[in-house]
Amino acid sequence: MDSASTFWPASMPPLPPALAAAFLRATSGGPKRERTQALLLHAAVSVICERGLQAGTMQQVAQAAGVTTATLYNHFATKEALVERLAATLAQTVCRAINDSYGHVTDAAERMAIGQRRYVGLAAESPAWVLLLLDVMNASPAVLREIEQYPLADLRLGVKQKKFKVTSEAIAMDAISGVCSNAMRRVATGQAPAKHDVACAATVLRALGVPSQEAAEVAVRPLPPLRFEDELAPAPASRRTPPKATRRPAASV
Repeated sequence: MDSASTFWPASMPPLPPALAAAFLRATSGGPKRERTQALLLHAAVSVICERGLQAGTMQQVAQAAGVTTATLYNHFATKEALVERLAATLAQTVCRAINDSYGHVTDAAERMAIGQRRYVGLAAESPAWVLLLLDVMNASPAVLREIEQYPLADLRLGVKQKKFKVTSEAIAMDAISGVCSNAMRRVATGQAPAKHDVACAATVLRALGVPSQEAAEVAVRPLPPLRFEDELAPAPASRRTPPKATRRPAASV
């Protein structure tokens, strides 16, 4: 991660509202130790957003969480371990939210295209966080393997449906992950042309054996909303209720 750290800004923007809401849901409840770790992860997001990844310290995270530094180190021995856990949790949250959004879609090619477009789209919406996620995934094979289970399931479904024709599962995953991660980094660093998400999806589908014309058509189908986008969308005026003064927005991470 250190080699790329110079590209991270002095401060980082808040998480996108849908991702912030999903992150809070994913880190709520559980046994006491899990609740404490969730508190520390929330504090880490706050510190990183305010001070940046390099400038933020373990002491500042502990202070933001309202715990002693000793408590923080009891859960995370180093700053690197804390950042890796945070990035892994965020990545898993993103994967689950995207996967849940197309749970009703039965066409493996469309499922694959939705996933590719959503991942690349996140890079446009939140480039600093995506660069952090990509760097942690590159440094942690275990995190990468867990995340790859989602496109792997769609790949296997496509082979079963005879939508995809691949030489081997391993090389197909290399193509899927390689195209997507590089497209995400290109978008996050501002080097991508318009509609790079669509181009990414179509390219992956063609690499998996989908005919060119069909791949192009599938890649531009409307994206289903993320679950938390629905929850965060304003209600119609007739259905709105005044917010409670004591309730904090779910996306205020």
